[in-house]
Amino acid sequence: MRILVLSDSHHAMSFMEECAEKRKPDCILHLGDYYPDGFDLKQLFPNIAFYQVPGNCDAYTCREDLPLVLMPRLGGCNVYMTHGHRHNVKLTLWPLLRDARQAGAQIVLYGHTHIPDCHYEDDGLLVMNPGSAGYGGTAGWLELENGVIKDCRILTGADLEEET
Repeated sequence: MRILVLSDSHHAMSFMEECAEKRKPDCILHLGDYYPDGFDLKQLFPNIAFYQVPGNCDAYTCREDLPLVLMPRLGGCNVYMTHGHRHNVKLTLWPLLRDARQAGAQIVLYGHTHIPDCHYEDDGLLVMNPGSAGYGGTAGWLELENGVIKDCRILTGADLEEET
């Protein structure tokens, strides 16, 4: 399963659209800021599985009862996805990693900081922040197969240019 991970689009749609068109993911995950951008992207690519959570900038742009954390099982992996503002990820990842581990996640995805990150913890937990699709032009890419992480990386505009 090929997964495009997006966050912090802030009404800038072009990079997200280009990623979806060129990478042809099986699933798109949007980690908030701005929630309506994710909805619009889903309308443009209705045949791609889609999950999204709201971010801190979404308080007035979506329903209050939307879950701040989702745990889809994708490619045989348990994925913990959230924007990260409620876990104070700008200060530390500790609360986020604790909650993801307690939930039995193999992969934890967060946004909010606009700083791309993709690394493994000592216990094998994959941690990814795709950065900002809107301000930085970065995204995350995962390939999962039968519960195994085959590929994980941060994508930039240069990666998309290589595919044309």
